[in-house]
Amino acid sequence: MKMRILQIIPYFTPKFGGSVASVFLLSKELARRGHRVTIITSDLDFDKNYAKSLEESGVEILPFRHLFNFGLFIYTPSMKRWLEKNIRQYDIIHLHNFRAYQFIIIPDIAARNNIPYILQAHGMVLPFFEKLFLKKCFDLMWGNKILQNAALCVALTKTESEQYEIMGVTEDKIVIIPNGIEIAEYTDLPMRGRFRSKYQIPEHVKIILSLGRIHKLKGIDLLVSAFSQLCSEMSEVMLVITGPDGGNLLQLQQQVHELQLEDYVLFTGPLYGKEKLEAYVDADVYVLPSRYESFSFTLLEAWICGTPVIATNNCCLSDTIRYTGDSTTVEFDPVQMKEKILDLLTHEEKRKEIGMKGKKLVQDNFDITKLIRKIEEIYETI
Repeated sequence: MKMRILQIIPYFTPKFGGSVASVFLLSKELARRGHRVTIITSDLDFDKNYAKSLEESGVEILPFRHLFNFGLFIYTPSMKRWLEKNIRQYDIIHLHNFRAYQFIIIPDIAARNNIPYILQAHGMVLPFFEKLFLKKCFDLMWGNKILQNAALCVALTKTESEQYEIMGVTEDKIVIIPNGIEIAEYTDLPMRGRFRSKYQIPEHVKIILSLGRIHKLKGIDLLVSAFSQLCSEMSEVMLVITGPDGGNLLQLQQQVHELQLEDYVLFTGPLYGKEKLEAYVDADVYVLPSRYESFSFTLLEAWICGTPVIATNNCCLSDTIRYTGDSTTVEFDPVQMKEKILDLLTHEEKRKEIGMKGKKLVQDNFDITKLIRKIEEIYETI
């Protein structure tokens, strides 16, 4: 059954992380399977080259002009006019993220035109961490209606499913489907040593990699503190922090300066494509020190490259991570983090074993070509 699918996301640039990558891969695979897929988004930091690579796969992408942006509440009134005119062209609507202007306008328009919509919050179900008052106000005014009127809510993990229930969504309206990656894209990995050569890191120096948006939520300050302690026990080690600035870069650089770690910490900025794979391949361990993480593409990417992973228990994939070994999850504590990193860096065979377990885990459970069928079944049923 070929369908006309409308994907809606407030922004479309890889610097905003996992939800954008999810929409990219989902849309690409749906188009490959013969469905007509349109993505509508705002023009806020719209990445034309990123979009072009998807349009070449047959996906239509329409960025709408935003009049203002208030903490990623991106006002695009022209999108509403377009929806009222064009929504009947589609069989189903798939919303990505949650507290956004783009979703305020959906319930009434969809109901008037008898078009069902699915909500996939990508870890943003509960109001927490920052802007709590504003998030609760949004929920009172619009959020609860968006949730209740959705035909179905997609959770990435069991934890997120429980969060939907806390917000009043009944269990029968929730389905758990994790994000996936294109396994085929990782079959021809870069040769080991290219990242080291580019940044002049000797082979004998152990590399600890953290990759993703540099935001307070990501807990990189915890990793820097743990790394400072590690340096008192290991001298041949380097911390590589890779990703776009999400508002926390200056604070981290100041922390590194105060701890006198400038010679041992490398900030590369964001890396994409082959450069990102080179970093994963050369890393001895990948660390995800998040204060909260609903789902991390970087974990899947590190695993499929055979790189062992350490993550905090605040990651909703922590139970999955533990499958790869007993040295892979820690409390949000710099001492525990330091001990886990030290353990892996000093045991090469353990690193290899955990890396290979992670690779198999992704191959068996997170292949987008397998997961896409579950999404299609949901669309067809609704």
